[in-house]
Amino acid sequence: MRRHRWKVLAVSLAACLAAAACSGGSQTPSAPTGSAPASQPAAGGGASGAFPRHETLYTSGTQWGPPSNWNPIREWDFATGTKGLVYETLFLYDPNNDQFVPWLAESGTWVEDKVYELKLRQGVTWADGRPFTADDVVFTFELGKMETVPYANLWTFLEKAEAVDQHTVRFTFKEANYQQWSIHLYSRAMVPKHIWEGRSEQEVLEGANENPIGTGPYRYHSHDQDRMVWVKRDGWWATQLLGKDVKPKYIVDIVNSSNEVAMGLLLQGQLDLSNNFLPGIANLVQNKNFGITTYYPEPPYMLSANTAWLVLNTTKKPMDDPAFRKAVAHSIDVKKIVEGVYGNLVRAASPTGLLPQWEKYIDQNVVNEHGFSYDPDKAKKLLADAGYRDRDGDGFVERPDGGKIDLKIIVPAGWTDWMESIRVISEGAKAVGINLNPEFPDFNALVDARSAGRFDMLINNERQLASTPWHYYDYMYQLPIRKQQNTVNFGRYEDKEAWELVRRLDNKKTDDLEGMKEIISKLQERHLKELPIIPLWYNGLWSQVTSGAWKNWPSSAANAPKHAPTMWRNWHELGAILMLTELQPAGR
Repeated sequence: MRRHRWKVLAVSLAACLAAAACSGGSQTPSAPTGSAPASQPAAGGGASGAFPRHETLYTSGTQWGPPSNWNPIREWDFATGTKGLVYETLFLYDPNNDQFVPWLAESGTWVEDKVYELKLRQGVTWADGRPFTADDVVFTFELGKMETVPYANLWTFLEKAEAVDQHTVRFTFKEANYQQWSIHLYSRAMVPKHIWEGRSEQEVLEGANENPIGTGPYRYHSHDQDRMVWVKRDGWWATQLLGKDVKPKYIVDIVNSSNEVAMGLLLQGQLDLSNNFLPGIANLVQNKNFGITTYYPEPPYMLSANTAWLVLNTTKKPMDDPAFRKAVAHSIDVKKIVEGVYGNLVRAASPTGLLPQWEKYIDQNVVNEHGFSYDPDKAKKLLADAGYRDRDGDGFVERPDGGKIDLKIIVPAGWTDWMESIRVISEGAKAVGINLNPEFPDFNALVDARSAGRFDMLINNERQLASTPWHYYDYMYQLPIRKQQNTVNFGRYEDKEAWELVRRLDNKKTDDLEGMKEIISKLQERHLKELPIIPLWYNGLWSQVTSGAWKNWPSSAANAPKHAPTMWRNWHELGAILMLTELQPAGR
C-alpha cells in the first residue's frame, strides 16, 4: 500500500517522545488507558472511550482520515478491517510458502480446462446467523457485471457462475485465464446476498454500508474522527471448524496525523502495532531499551511488499529511446537511496523487479547478460554511442537531432522518502549529462498527470505482492493504451509481443511452474533489453511492534509466527488475519 509520507523523523525526536511524549505540535489521539478521561465519551457512545488494555489491540498506519465507509467493494478506502475482520475471502494466500490456504472455501479444482468448481465449508454463517452458501458466492461475483465495480474485468473472460448445490459453485470461462483467476480466489470479499440484493449500482460502489455483516471474527463497535473500533463477536466459524480464535477482544485502529504522534504512542506502549513508515526506526530497534521490534532484527528490518519503479513516459523524446532509458538506469545510485534515504529499511531491487518472494522465477542467466547496475561511465558511453552529445557546452547532452533535453521527475509533495530519492536520481542523471530536475506536485495533480500521460518520469509502486508474477507483467505491458491510463502501464509503452507473452502466461495453469518460468524468462529478457520501467528498490511492509500488551508477534525468529504483521488493506487475506490468532496477552 502506498501511503502518505511525512517529514523525516530524527532519532533525537524519538528520545524526546520517549521521555516527554512530545508530538511536534500535532494533536495526539486519546491514549489507551484503564478508564476514559472525563473529556471523552464512554466507549458505548463513541470510539474515543477507553477499553480494557489487556483485551485491546491498538494499531495505526493505514487510515489518513476519519472512517467513512465499511464497503468491501471499495477496496481503496474502506475503514481498516472491513475486509479481513468482517468480510472474508474464499482462500488466503501464504506468500512465504507460495500456498493457497482454504478459508471460506474448502477446496477448488479445475474439473475441465475452462470449468472451475469450488467446494464451500459447511457450517459457515454470517454474523446475523444466516448460513453462508453458494448463492452468496455467485451473487458476489455477479456484482462484477456492474461496470463500475472494480472487478468488472473478470467478466471479460468469465462466462457464468452458478450454484450447483448449497455448497458447490461452478465457474465456466470463455477463456481460461488461470493466473488472473488465482488472484480473484483470495481477493474477492464475499458479501451476503440476503442483505445486498436489490442495491443499485451506485449504492454497491458508493454506499457507506454502515452496518457491515460478514463472516469474519469481528463486528462494528464504533468509530470517531481519530479511530475505528471493532469488537470480537461470538460464533466465528473458524473457531469451531479450524480451532482458530482471534485473541484481542477489541481492535482500535488510530487515524494518523503525523509520524511524531505515531512514534510517541509506540514508544509509550500506547500503540501495539504501527504500520507507518517511520524513518530512523532502525536505531530504535537496535537500542533494546525502547522495546520496539521489527520482522527482522537487522537490515532490511521489514518484509518486502512491492517494487518501486522509475516510470518513463515512452511517448515523449528521449524516453522513447531504449539507449537513453538504459543510460538513465546506469546513472541511478540505488545503494545511496537504500542507505542514505531509508537507513537500510528497504532493499535494492533485482534488475527484473521481481520481489524476493518470487526469486524462483528469476532467470539469472538473463540478468547476467542483460541486467544493469550503477555505472556512470557506462551511462555516458551509452549516451555517446547513441548520439547524445553536449553541443553547446552547458554540461548537458542534447538529443541526436540536436533538441534540448530538459526533463522533470515527479513524486507527490509530502512523500519525503520519495522526494529525497528523486533528488538522488536527479543528481545521478546530471552527473552523466542528463538534465533531469525533481518536482513535487500535489498528489491529486500528479495522479491526473500520470493518468493523462502528462509527465516525463515518476516513481510508482502500485502493484503489491500477489500469488503470481503475472500481476507485475500485466502492470508493465497491458494493452491497448487508453486515453486515461489509471492503473497500469503509466509509461504507455507498446510492445505487442510482450503483451502476447503476458497473455500466454495468464493461460498457464498455476501449478505449471516450468511453463510459467519459460514465459517469464522471455519477459525478463524483453524488459531488460528495453527497460520501459526501471526497478529501483523494494518498499517494506512497514511494521513496528511493542510487546507491553501483546506478544508472539510475527518475526524471522525460529519459533515465531511468519504471517504478515500488518493491518494494511488487502493484506488480511495474505495471512494478516492469522497474526491475530497467534497473538498472546503479554501478561500470560
